[in-house]
Amino acid sequence: MSTLLDRLEAVRETGSSRWIARCPAHDDSSPSLAVRELDDGRILLHDFGGCHVTDVLSALGMEMTDLYSERLDHHLPSIRSRIPASDLLRIIADEAMTVGVIAGRFLDGRQIDEDDWDRLSLAVRRIGEAQNHAT
Repeated sequence: MSTLLDRLEAVRETGSSRWIARCPAHDDSSPSLAVRELDDGRILLHDFGGCHVTDVLSALGMEMTDLYSERLDHHLPSIRSRIPASDLLRIIADEAMTVGVIAGRFLDGRQIDEDDWDRLSLAVRRIGEAQNHAT
C-alpha cells in the first residue's frame, strides 16, 4: 500500500484503510481518487473524475497485479459442470459425426437441403454448449 500512496499527490486519510488523493491520470485540482485497502490486502481504486483504473495505474508506472498481494484465484468460486466429461465427449463426438456426414454430402457435390442446414446449425450449437460446460 505504501508504494501506491507514496506515488500519489495530496494524499489524505479519510477513514480506516481509506484515502483520497489527486488522480495522476488527469489534471486533478481537487482530489478525486479514492483508495481503499481491504482486509485481505487487495487495493481498490476509484476516480470520481472518471479515469479508468488502468489509466491511473499507468500514470503511476504500476499494473493491476500491483494492487493485489496474492493471486485472486481463491476469490473466484469454482464452477464445475453437472454434466460428466464422458457425456460431453460423447455429445461432441456425435455432433462432429453429423457435421462430417453433411460435409461429406457437400463435398460429393450433393445439394444440402434446408433440413441438413438446420441439423448442421444444431450440431454446431451443441458442440459449442458442450465446450462451454467443459471449461
